Amino acid sequence: MSAGVHTVAVIGAGKIGELMLSGLLRSGWPVDRLLATARRPARAEELTARYGVRVVDNLTAVDEAAVLAVSVKPQDAAALLDEIGPKVPADKLVISLCAGLPTSFFNRRLPDGTPVVRVMTNTPALVDEAMTAISAGAYATGAHLALAEEMFKPLGQTIRVPESQQDAVTALSGSGPAYFYLLVEAMIDAGILLGLPRQVAHELIVQTAIGSAVMLRDSGEHPVKLREAVTSPAGTTISAIRELEKHGVRAALLAALEAARDRARELAAQAD
Repeated sequence: MSAGVHTVAVIGAGKIGELMLSGLLRSGWPVDRLLATARRPARAEELTARYGVRVVDNLTAVDEAAVLAVSVKPQDAAALLDEIGPKVPADKLVISLCAGLPTSFFNRRLPDGTPVVRVMTNTPALVDEAMTAISAGAYATGAHLALAEEMFKPLGQTIRVPESQQDAVTALSGSGPAYFYLLVEAMIDAGILLGLPRQVAHELIVQTAIGSAVMLRDSGEHPVKLREAVTSPAGTTISAIRELEKHGVRAALLAALEAARDRARELAAQAD
């Protein structure tokens, strides 16, 4: 299967599935090469009204699409594959967007030899700034990976990783936007505590976050070096960093990401 425009069916077009649909459309993917499935009729009507895509049942999607992007909740994946698994030809590409589920979960429920690519993206796909990690399952070839990259590159950046690293990816970048939003929320509250109006604090922190991220991306410098450039001897920044270290912020982040990784593993175990 070569990279290019194939008919793609997003099976279970919830939040992540909708991100994929909207991103493909923004990149110029023909709307007549996109299908979606949805459990609720109201959701189907919403997707058609918003994007113009045809919403079909799961078996029609399997029949008509060359690529099946499965984006249901992990706990719903087994029931879905029980329904569609016997109908999936082994030459279809299955892309899994199900957090925590290994490609082996799909291979056990699909015809022998069906290529599966595991993908973890994140919500900045809405503004074409996603980070998407792509891993090959047992039967996926370089051509299958190239097609997956072709589909997700319009949403931001892509990276290939061994599947054994995908639970860590889920913890780091899949859930990552939430950590930044929590940090920004806390910093805005701190600005209010210091006497700033909420809107002023919001603008200060959001632009500071954007600028800092662009510097990290474009300078190529290690974050320690960039932090040290802001941290003058006996200055305000080092006083703040001392408090962050005193309150265990670094250790809390390490523990938080371990917890997210462990939860991804639990989801896989529960789905089986």
